[in-house]
Amino acid sequence: MVPNARSLLASCSIALTLFGFAAAAHAEDVKHHALSLIGEPRFGPDFKNFDWANPDAPKGGTVRVSVTGSFDSLNPYSIKGEPASGIGSLVYDSLMATSLDEPSTEYGLVAEWISYPDDYSSATFKIRDGARFHDGKPITVEDVIFSLEALKKANPLYNLYYKNVTKAEETAPNQVTFTFDMKGNRELPQILGQLPILPKHFWEAKDSDGDARDPSKTTLEAPLGSGPYRVKKVNPGREIIFERVDDYWAKDLPSRRGLYNIDNIRFIYFKDRTPAFEAFLSGQIDYWNETSANAWATRYTADAVKSGRVKKEQLHDGGVAPMQAFVFNTRRKKFADPRVREAFNYAFNFEALNKSLFYGMYQRVGSYFDNSELAAKGLPEGRELEILEKFKDRLPPEVFTTEWKNPKNDSPTDFRKNLRKAMSLLQKAGWQLKGGKLVDANGEQMKIEFLIVVDDWKRIVSSYVEDLKKLGVDASIRLVDSSQYTRRTENFDFDVVVGSFRQSHSPGNEQREFWGSAAAVKNGSRNLVGIKNPVVDELIEMLVQAKTRDEVIAATRALDRVLLWNYYVVPQWHFPYDRIAYWDIFGRPKKLPMLSPASVLNTWWIDAEKAEKLKSQRGM
Repeated sequence: MVPNARSLLASCSIALTLFGFAAAAHAEDVKHHALSLIGEPRFGPDFKNFDWANPDAPKGGTVRVSVTGSFDSLNPYSIKGEPASGIGSLVYDSLMATSLDEPSTEYGLVAEWISYPDDYSSATFKIRDGARFHDGKPITVEDVIFSLEALKKANPLYNLYYKNVTKAEETAPNQVTFTFDMKGNRELPQILGQLPILPKHFWEAKDSDGDARDPSKTTLEAPLGSGPYRVKKVNPGREIIFERVDDYWAKDLPSRRGLYNIDNIRFIYFKDRTPAFEAFLSGQIDYWNETSANAWATRYTADAVKSGRVKKEQLHDGGVAPMQAFVFNTRRKKFADPRVREAFNYAFNFEALNKSLFYGMYQRVGSYFDNSELAAKGLPEGRELEILEKFKDRLPPEVFTTEWKNPKNDSPTDFRKNLRKAMSLLQKAGWQLKGGKLVDANGEQMKIEFLIVVDDWKRIVSSYVEDLKKLGVDASIRLVDSSQYTRRTENFDFDVVVGSFRQSHSPGNEQREFWGSAAAVKNGSRNLVGIKNPVVDELIEMLVQAKTRDEVIAATRALDRVLLWNYYVVPQWHFPYDRIAYWDIFGRPKKLPMLSPASVLNTWWIDAEKAEKLKSQRGM
């Protein structure tokens, strides 16, 4: 689904496949209730609800969720400030709703249907009768047009994401048509379906202080939306509470029935992980998504866990494994040479870290599209090889002769060999070891700072820092708060950070934001690395314009291979499960959605009987 300004990455994406019409019909004559890349959508036009939702789920109760850090804004679409958790996904509806159980599939929400011509030069959406904002005003074509224009102005992420949309206009009553500056981009209709709808009348009016509202600026004024929740209470930086909208206009639509069952969602902010986890174990927080293998193995020893009042589960996640990695800022001269970046990969001892800190739970990431058919494997062949050969004189020769793999460290001997390999690469890049210091031609020592925002990363990064020091690198760690971290990363003021690039099963336009040259020079973009590589740009455009699933796979694998052989990051690890712990107060559907099995706020509900039982056990 369309992410807010902080997560546009992530979640991202999607190309589109033509489906569901007779061979003699023109595409623009077909009114699609849903869009999908991989085959046809599972649910037809007359479906009643998703099979991973319970249409009879009871409503009620409160869920308390922990958040690490702080917030200073209730505007999720501005590049400025730190928005409150949930403010985008809970408050605003989009034209279409993402399916959590089907890769790259969306169903109508604000839009009743969508149509587009055979050449994908435009897309038309019909605004659903009855769609309205929380103040009762109907959602109109004017709101949709305003939303596109405002988001593109407010945030470079949206500007890049919708760069090919040149015009939006009302072409019939309650119908908006988007015109594109290119043909054959099959994902453009679908990513427009992800457009969040902002109320024009609200943003063009003045606030309670008489000041003009501006979608590009921060604000602590409660927003007006059309989604399943509204803001109930705000304690800036500490807490935000959302309340379910009883008369939510879309509650009985197939794409919403059985979802958003909890009356109140309370996000409570903590300075760091330790007090937040203690709050969870003491019953002040209701569920916990665990990201630490060490904690999962060692820290769930409280009586509540032993007695079963707190449940622990690992739920299989069928999504593409994110490229979680140490990310170099290649805008800085010391990281410009790919041999330096490759050397840093040889100096990273994942296997020792996995054994000592992660209890052997993790797998090393070996692709930007791991755990999917999109990952480059073996040597290039077929259509992928044809694509890469067009750029042969601009690619490392190893792209065609050697399968890319991370260095292995199965023994101390292996790691010593890899450190020697790292030193050899550094020397070839012009660095020398003198007096125990790695220096350049001017005698300046290599200095790097790992910028982190979570205290738990100190122990993880420390071992890497110590190994880099063996190469003469003056490496250090800087822990900052979330607001400072956001400012520094948005302004690309860092040497190395931990990044996570989430992908969908159908990559496309969002790749411009991750790796495109235009994004490299725009503050706040997701191109943290600073990649400005014409080959990467051309591969992205080939992917965007791919006409079939096979073309998407071939172009993605080619892109993956080029990114890997340029050593833009040091890959870390992934775990194909969501680890979740929760107090036993919940009910949930029998079937959990494949792409988001731990979607508590979307699909679960409060079981009143369980909640009362737990309350009595606590003696409350």
